[in-house]
Amino acid sequence: MLQTALALPNPDIEALIQGRMIAAMPRMFLNPGRTFALYPANLSVDLLSGDRYYRSHFLPVAQKALAQLNSDKVSIKAWARCELCQMVNDGESLEALSRLTIWKTEALQQILQQRPFIFVAYLRVYLLSQPLEMSVHPSGNFVSLPKPLTVTDSTPVLSESIFAKRRQKLEKLEPPEHPELEELQSALVHLSTTNPKAKQLDAEIKMFLGWSENSLTSKPDPDLDWIKTIAQIGNSSDGHTFEKLVRKSFIKLGFANSNNKPEASLDPESTGGAGGLDFYCETPYQVVGECKATKSETVADGTPAQLIKLGHKHLQEQYNCCIKIIMAAGQLNGHAKKTAIGNHMNVIRPETLQKLVELKAKQPGSIDLLQLKPCLEQQPFGEEADAKVNRYIDDVREKLKVRSQIIQAVKQLCSDSDFPTVVEIKVQYNARFATTDSKLTNESVKDLTIELSSPLTGYLGRIKGDNWQSDRFYFLRDLPIDD
Repeated sequence: MLQTALALPNPDIEALIQGRMIAAMPRMFLNPGRTFALYPANLSVDLLSGDRYYRSHFLPVAQKALAQLNSDKVSIKAWARCELCQMVNDGESLEALSRLTIWKTEALQQILQQRPFIFVAYLRVYLLSQPLEMSVHPSGNFVSLPKPLTVTDSTPVLSESIFAKRRQKLEKLEPPEHPELEELQSALVHLSTTNPKAKQLDAEIKMFLGWSENSLTSKPDPDLDWIKTIAQIGNSSDGHTFEKLVRKSFIKLGFANSNNKPEASLDPESTGGAGGLDFYCETPYQVVGECKATKSETVADGTPAQLIKLGHKHLQEQYNCCIKIIMAAGQLNGHAKKTAIGNHMNVIRPETLQKLVELKAKQPGSIDLLQLKPCLEQQPFGEEADAKVNRYIDDVREKLKVRSQIIQAVKQLCSDSDFPTVVEIKVQYNARFATTDSKLTNESVKDLTIELSSPLTGYLGRIKGDNWQSDRFYFLRDLPIDD
């Protein structure tokens, strides 16, 4: 139960709540273990103007936080426990301290000119379930709360493992790992309020930097609404709509067609018409196909024969270089089977196309079209091609599952505030997740952890050692996989 609040500049409290830093500069020494609410005050202007006090990457947030201060009421959103308090009076350390916090070196230098020490408190911050509104209190180091405040530690801003890592860097004054991403994130502050994509990127950068650990609450891909109708339409008599969905599916997968010829197009809005190919892709490789939505009847030889005829007519010699696909729900009759197999045509069911595109929508980086290409080029052809595409989908899902489990292994090992090496992650993965035939080697785990800790993925964080054996990894975010 808390009875007092520590007065800090409102921008500093916002930085603590956002996980941008774990340090505060109280005007007095704080005993480790002491707990208090965080009272937002307008203290920074006593020293320097905001643009001279805060670093440029934080200035937009600071200005907004200062503008939100009310002359009558304040809103207390968090409480904190002091984990450590140090006195700094070494001018040479100020630049390193600035790089790990939101304060400019210039501001720290001026504080040190006015006081014999700068007190730096390491605060473990927790969010309140409901903000506490109270009247503005005269300035002072601590402010009495209007009533005792019952708090829990169930909503920490940072997990124990991430806080421990940040504390270690602050104690040793080690430089930040990704200053360029901090600058990029600051540039997104204004855009993220109106642009959903900027907001998503902002959230991902914060998570990668360790400023946030909440799972991203991005909305599902809106394309899933039409993707989930592919099998239903393919198994109907609505051939025109099915052709549009197939074209949209290939575009969603990453195929493209730059030509404007309606008879060899991928444009979902200019489909059909007698004598035209149902779909044609130019890049990243050529694909040509025929669609056959069927409610119950079998597919006759006219469908593969039509693809041969129109392919040669509109593509000429390019037709022979194309991967050939028939999208059909019904079973092929005997003649159609022979024509499809003999002409290296992949017959794929609407259900399989839907699974493939759903996977792309839910895990955007999972479908590599250049890896899919040999699957489509190699035997078997005809209706058995559907099984090989399903095997490709299963293989992609298995690779995603392994990566998700590697992340879970790291998450489990970080529970004791220690960061595991590749060898430790391998042992944990093989013990918890692998079967006898699927155990991973040090080399494979090394490759996976480096991939998952890339700034472009941001599932794990990485502390580089002298070599890969001494690299250490920590958890940033989950990789959810649908069953």
